Amino acid sequence: MYFVKKRLEISAAHRLTLSYESKCAGLHGHNWVITVYCMARELNDDGMVCDFTSIKERIHGYLDHGNLNELLPFNPTAENIARWIVERIPQCYKACVKESEGNEAAYIDEEMVETWRGFIE
Repeated sequence: MYFVKKRLEISAAHRLTLSYESKCAGLHGHNWVITVYCMARELNDDGMVCDFTSIKERIHGYLDHGNLNELLPFNPTAENIARWIVERIPQCYKACVKESEGNEAAYIDEEMVETWRGFIE
């Protein structure tokens, strides 16, 4: 089993739609730190799990310096963004989204993890 990790830094704005009053309902920005975890049983023809540049283009290239409410079709919480990343990159099984120091969310594709768990045990 092969694993790779790609760390990205993104500057982007968002506002959250919440069921309670919060200053996060107003448009504000973060310098997000996103970590993408990918895996493969076999390397591709280029000898990679996936191309780091491709990950950067699909995530950083799309989100950086953008308004996440305009770019994403959901309430852009860190949790929802993490899920979106995992769904966007086929080899990705986990994504961590840190919107500020001390505030980080992760999403793990449980089905993908279960699939490879049997392979390595």
